[in-house]
This record gives sequence, structure tokens and C-alpha cells, in this order.
Amino acid sequence: MKTLPLLALAFSLLTTPLLAQQNPDWANLKRYAPANQQLKAPNTGTPRVVLMGNSITDAWPRTDSAFFAGRPYEYVGRGIGGQTSPQMLLRFRQDVLNLRPTVVAILAGANDVAENTGPYDQQATLNNIKSMAELAQANGVRVILCSVLPAYDFPWRKGLTPAPKIIALNEQIKAYAQQHNFVYLDYHMALADERQGLPAKYANDGVHPTLAGYRVMEPLLNQAVAKALKQKSK
Repeated sequence: MKTLPLLALAFSLLTTPLLAQQNPDWANLKRYAPANQQLKAPNTGTPRVVLMGNSITDAWPRTDSAFFAGRPYEYVGRGIGGQTSPQMLLRFRQDVLNLRPTVVAILAGANDVAENTGPYDQQATLNNIKSMAELAQANGVRVILCSVLPAYDFPWRKGLTPAPKIIALNEQIKAYAQQHNFVYLDYHMALADERQGLPAKYANDGVHPTLAGYRVMEPLLNQAVAKALKQKSK
């Protein structure tokens, strides 16, 4: 096992008790617990696709509910606003694997870059994304790894120059996806402007897509799901 994952694990073990004291439900496991219990078993012939993510995933069904109706896939949103990749990893089994999906689309990393739960470490974020993908693969779930959406600046934490950091993280996510034959879904290329940010025509705050932004993302997601379904599960 490589040194970096061991150090990341050691850091996690040291900091988890402190985080638990500050917030007993740091990963917000309660958010979807009732919905998970009420969710019926997947229908035969209708692949279930769980969308794991942050506020961008969380707001999607509310912003364009029509997209999620009448699809050949059953999309299940499990996004939580403000979450970072370690929080998603902690709830991955409950909010993804236990729902018995055929496919999972993982969109993580923006809030890591925004330092929502601590200083940004690209390798640590990538390790968390890798762990989610490997958990899915080990349980026979096909994996879509989504690029982080472009952002020139974060309105709640200005001055972090996120654009180049997001590009660098996306390059690593793409390389990992190609190495392991996961589907890579490139939202960034479809949405970025000349500053490598999210333009006003797609977002009011430069971070969270409006309906116009989601309308760009939706066919890309459908295409990625179709591609993942054609692949053999391992």
C-alpha cells in the first residue's frame, strides 16, 4: 500500500473523533435516511442510477424536475449542499450501495477546492473519489466519474483561485477513469468560459447551474449512463 493513502487514513482516524464531537452527524447521514428506507427495490428492466454529489446534484431535481420523469433510467439524487469528498465517502454505502443501483455518477471535489472542511489537498480528494469508485466496482455497480464544474471564484470564499486547481483535479480524475475503464463525464469542457469559469448564461453566482446550465449537462449525463450500461460490470 502506498504511503499517501496510509497518511490520509491516519489523519482521518485522528481527526474523526474531534469532528464527531463538533458535529455528531458530520456526513449528514440523517439527510436521506428516511428516503432510503422508503425507496422501493429497483424495477427489473429500469436501471437505477444514483447521483452522488454536492449542492449541484442536490438542486438538480428541483431545478428541472421534468428531466427526471419518464426516463428509461431511474435517477435517484443523493446530493447534499456544501459537502466535500470525505463526507460523501462516509455516506457512500448508505446513500449509494444500499440502494442497489446499476450505475453511480460521482460528482465531487468543488467544495474540497473551496476548503469547506479544511485545507485543500488534491491527492486526498482524488483518493476519496477513488475509494468511492472502488467501493462501487467491488459491489458490481458501474461507475461514472464526473468532472468538477468550472468556477472562476467561490462567492462564499473569495480569492482561492479555484479555476486552475479544478482543471488539475479533473485531469487526475480523467486519467484514473481511463486507467480503470470507468466512464468519464466532462461537464467542465461543455460549460467553461474563456476564464475557465462558469459563465452568467449558465449560473447566476458562477458556481451553481441555472436551468440553462442543467440543460447542457442533462444530455451528457444520459450519454454517460448509456455508455456505462454497455460496459461489463466487474
